[in-house]
Amino acid sequence: MMQRNNFDIRKAEVSDVSELAELEKLCFSAPWSENALRETMEGDNSCFLVAEENGRVCGYIGSYYALDEGYITNVAVHPDCRRRGIGQALVGELVECGKQLGLLFLTLEVREGNCAAISLYEKLGFKNVGKRPRFYTNPSEAAVLMTIYI
Repeated sequence: MMQRNNFDIRKAEVSDVSELAELEKLCFSAPWSENALRETMEGDNSCFLVAEENGRVCGYIGSYYALDEGYITNVAVHPDCRRRGIGQALVGELVECGKQLGLLFLTLEVREGNCAAISLYEKLGFKNVGKRPRFYTNPSEAAVLMTIYI
C-alpha cells in the first residue's frame, strides 16, 4: 500500500467491485457492470489499483496486459475527490507496476473533449499517438489514443 496525502493506493480486491461499479456510474456515460469489472479484475493479466480515503474508495485505475504491452481500461475519481492528485497518483503507480512487469508501453483512449484528463496524461509523459473517430457514444465523440513508453 502506498500512502499519498490523505489517501492510500492499494491493489483492488474483489470486495471492492460494488464501489468500483458505483464510481463507473458517476464518471462514465457507458459504465462497466460489476460483472465486467470482476471478470477483468480476476484475469491473470490485469492490474487494478484503488485510492482509498477513510475506508472509502475514491478512485481506481484498471488495466490489462499481454506480453509486453499494457492497456489502461479506465481511470475514475469520485467527483467530490477530484483536483487532489488522486488520478495522477493512480496513473503514476500503474506506470510503476508496468515497469515491474517489464512492459514496453501503456496505452489508453480518452475522450477528445476531456481536456483535464489529456493534460494530466501529457504531464505524466503520455504522447498523443492517434485518434479513433466516433469511438465513444452518449455523446458521440472521438477518442485520443495516448501512449507512454516505459
